[in-house]
Amino acid sequence: MIYVFLANGFEETEAIAPIDILRRCGKEVITVGVGGGEITGSHGITVIPDITESDVILSDLLEMIVLPGGMPGTLNLEKSSAVQAAISYCTENGRYIGAICAAPSVLGKLGLLEGKKATCFPGFEEFLLGAEYTGDLVNKDGKIITAKGAGAAIEFGLALGAALCGEAKATKIKQSLQCR
Repeated sequence: MIYVFLANGFEETEAIAPIDILRRCGKEVITVGVGGGEITGSHGITVIPDITESDVILSDLLEMIVLPGGMPGTLNLEKSSAVQAAISYCTENGRYIGAICAAPSVLGKLGLLEGKKATCFPGFEEFLLGAEYTGDLVNKDGKIITAKGAGAAIEFGLALGAALCGEAKATKIKQSLQCR
């Protein structure tokens, strides 16, 4: 099971593309509304998440969490006790954490990127405390996968899928999407 946390002001492409790709991989993806039942993205698209943050259950079934970026979505994620608890659970239990755009800053401020290769949206590098900033579209270092921004959303989704389902499955999905 994968939780994708959606907070008001999230970047729509950075959430929807990875959700779609992970579901194509055959994964159970549950969207989590942070702060309410209807969540509106940074470009005015409103979504109804599967559950709210009060319904989050941290258990052995959890394989990964995903944090889309966007503003003020990233700040709203950072303020959420449910998001913070999920990050802690994943860190303590060897689960994957994916963060894209501004969202890697949440991990950086917690010291989780110390000594790891990471990327983010330009201008948020200063918050990747202790990370080796690469500027790449996507970086995977251990159990943390970071990506640069909306233009990297498909590559980010494919990296998340490869981490959980293997490169062969991710390559097959990439081909079906007609990616280069």
